[in-house]
Amino acid sequence: MPEAPRPDGGAAAPSDVDVITTGSRRKIPAHSSVLMSASPVLESILQRRLQRVKESGKPGRAVVRIRGVTDDVAAAFVRLLYAGRRDGEVVDEDVEKYAEQLLVLAHAYGVPWLKRWCQEAIGSRLTPGTVVDALQLADLCDAPQLHLRCMRLLAKEFRAVERTEAWRFLRDNDPWQELDILSRLHDADMRRRKWRRKSAEQKVYMELSGAMDSLHHICTDGCTEVGPVGQAPATTPCPSYATCRGLQLLIRHFSRCQTRSSCPRCQKMWQLLRLHAALCRLPEGHCNTPLCTQFKCKEEQKEAMPTPVAAKTGDGGDGRWGLLVKKVKAVRVMSSLAKRSPAVSTECVHEDQSALRLETMCC
Repeated sequence: MPEAPRPDGGAAAPSDVDVITTGSRRKIPAHSSVLMSASPVLESILQRRLQRVKESGKPGRAVVRIRGVTDDVAAAFVRLLYAGRRDGEVVDEDVEKYAEQLLVLAHAYGVPWLKRWCQEAIGSRLTPGTVVDALQLADLCDAPQLHLRCMRLLAKEFRAVERTEAWRFLRDNDPWQELDILSRLHDADMRRRKWRRKSAEQKVYMELSGAMDSLHHICTDGCTEVGPVGQAPATTPCPSYATCRGLQLLIRHFSRCQTRSSCPRCQKMWQLLRLHAALCRLPEGHCNTPLCTQFKCKEEQKEAMPTPVAAKTGDGGDGRWGLLVKKVKAVRVMSSLAKRSPAVSTECVHEDQSALRLETMCC
């Protein structure tokens, strides 16, 4: 970062610029080369001022006026332009003490690295009582990092912010700003709810995919209580026994229930068998899962019907059912790809959640 130029003798070069504040009570000597290399705005100003001094032919120094801040803030701004990096106690003290005013100057004079420091300093000490003023400052100075931290604090502690004097003043004097903040909080809340809903749906699809794997395992290899026809149950539990246990209880109830048409547990098992048939790609007669062939034939007959007739004979939820099948199929494909990749963990199915849901079905 910029440093004052030095001649061969090692002494600092004489300053050629005076930085003057609004009250003109203090002149801060500086080097034009340092200011011009630190700020493109100051570079444009100083080029014109130095050219004007040179054309006048009179001895003199270029003057840069920094308006709207105190002498101490202007001096701190010049010191930070000379420092160029945040590695000293004086620099940290200036940034912490004058962060808000320095943010305005950094934005006005185009000093991005100083702008980042000030955003960090202001954001680190945000409270419900100061967040409204900090948010307005972030909007005026185009400070996205500070704006994001303010919005996070507003969303987290909005009840506390509502009780502050700053919020009441904003509500009484700037309703458009209040409306903008509330709309942003509403949008963030809607995105958060949508993400939670999508996550919950994805978890259900993962559980259904795991249930399909367990159902295929029970009907093909058998488990501790249920197995294929003519084959004794296994003596040792399988690795995913938690999920298989719930399915086995559901299958045993389904095989013995006398009121399947009205039994809620039987209806759930019926839907699982139908879902298996929709996902099964084995040729006819090669799948040991009960009712798989019957469900496939029924779906083929429904597809062969004209659209109006199929709509009348359907259950009214074929669109939602098709979407469910598509989602579970996509999850199974992604799960199989993850199992093939050595860099991705193969524990994709949450067995505990699946077991809990399936045991709930059986209760």
